[in-house]
Amino acid sequence: MASQKLFMLVTLACLLAVTNVITATRDLYIKPGHRLASRLETNEGLVPCWNALLELKSCSNEIVDFFLNGQTDIGPDCCRAITIITHHCWPAMLTSIGFTAEEGNILRGYCDATASVPVTSPPAGSPGPHT
Repeated sequence: MASQKLFMLVTLACLLAVTNVITATRDLYIKPGHRLASRLETNEGLVPCWNALLELKSCSNEIVDFFLNGQTDIGPDCCRAITIITHHCWPAMLTSIGFTAEEGNILRGYCDATASVPVTSPPAGSPGPHT
């Protein structure tokens, strides 16, 4: 008899718990145009950010040398990735791969300054490089 009462009590408790969970769930309102899939498919989505982060993997030696020596130039592809991340993505993306916020600011400043320097070509009458 006691086992039947215990069984009924456990069954009733489970039924109440399931009912509470079902009534506690609700539909989430998602604003039109805020679908994850559509954001990932556009250029404004996260894909360029993740691609830039993967690009940083290939130029991590340049960045480490830049901070250790202070003399090494960071290449244009690496700077392009840094610019995309620091201007168009989450600020924490660089810190998520081990750079401090200060190092991220230094990289951003360096690449912004490099991008603003115009590339000059030699004058038309000057001799080209010797081969």
